[in-house]
Amino acid sequence: MTELQNIATGPMWAGFVAFVLLMLALDLWVFGGNKAHKVSIKEAGAWSLGWFSLALLFNAGLWWYLKGTVGPEIAEQKSLEFLSGYLIEKALSVDNVFIFLLIFTAFGVKAEYQRRVLIYGVLGAIVMRAVMILAGAWVVSEFKWILYVFGAFLLFTGLKMLKAVDDEPDVKNNPVLKWARKVLPVSEADHGEKFIVSKDGKRYVTTLFLVLILIEVTDLIFAVDSIPAIFAITSDPFIVFTSNMFAILGLRALYFLLADVADRFHLLKYGLALVLCFIGLKMLLLPWLHIPVHISLTVVAVLIAGSVIASLYATRKK
Repeated sequence: MTELQNIATGPMWAGFVAFVLLMLALDLWVFGGNKAHKVSIKEAGAWSLGWFSLALLFNAGLWWYLKGTVGPEIAEQKSLEFLSGYLIEKALSVDNVFIFLLIFTAFGVKAEYQRRVLIYGVLGAIVMRAVMILAGAWVVSEFKWILYVFGAFLLFTGLKMLKAVDDEPDVKNNPVLKWARKVLPVSEADHGEKFIVSKDGKRYVTTLFLVLILIEVTDLIFAVDSIPAIFAITSDPFIVFTSNMFAILGLRALYFLLADVADRFHLLKYGLALVLCFIGLKMLLLPWLHIPVHISLTVVAVLIAGSVIASLYATRKK
């Protein structure tokens, strides 16, 4: 058994959670995140840049604080771990974007309603991932061998993605959706941005609510891949949590930024699959080969950048 490598103090945890809650409150009630609104590419780009800048600013602040409290060596290590975890989570989030687009298209959700679905999807994702990260950190600290299970799972998932990279899921026949239709009274009519409506004294969920359920389930499935992947970089729950949260907070903006051009990044899934394979192998080979964090960061960046450039080049030639 190993102890949790938690570099953070209680006030650091409290401060970051307060920051996340503040950002969500501002998004919901100041910037109208829960209102119907069609997000433009320009707006999505500005939000994406904002979230990315905040993540880098946080990392710089973390490095500065740790440099003064525990020394420059640990400060550099933790800042690299955060950056690697953030990049991995951000890259794997692109796969979420593709599935979100399929779900919205399959159910004919108008662009102005997608924003509201995604903000509540993000809220649910934050809660689910927080629980998974804290539970995962405890499991890793108590059972070190679980990292090899994570590694085998990630390698299997990556190879499976490579084999089925062109397959599209049948979202309308999702078993969770079938279950929801059986247990919940559903109104199939168009109710705009509403999730729940009253009709003849009875409450019904709308198809938009079913879409929200699918969004949450999709994120849960992808979290099963992405969270173990970050544990390959660090076992520090604070680094895993903060890098995950910054990526999730920027997920909605990333969706609107890429939704209209998703077909131009058709080779990106190969890059993501190779990232999972690399991380899985890194975890499995840990007893014999230690890959430094900066090498892992470089490999992940090269795989993602290479698949993006190849995608753009291929679509340009067409």
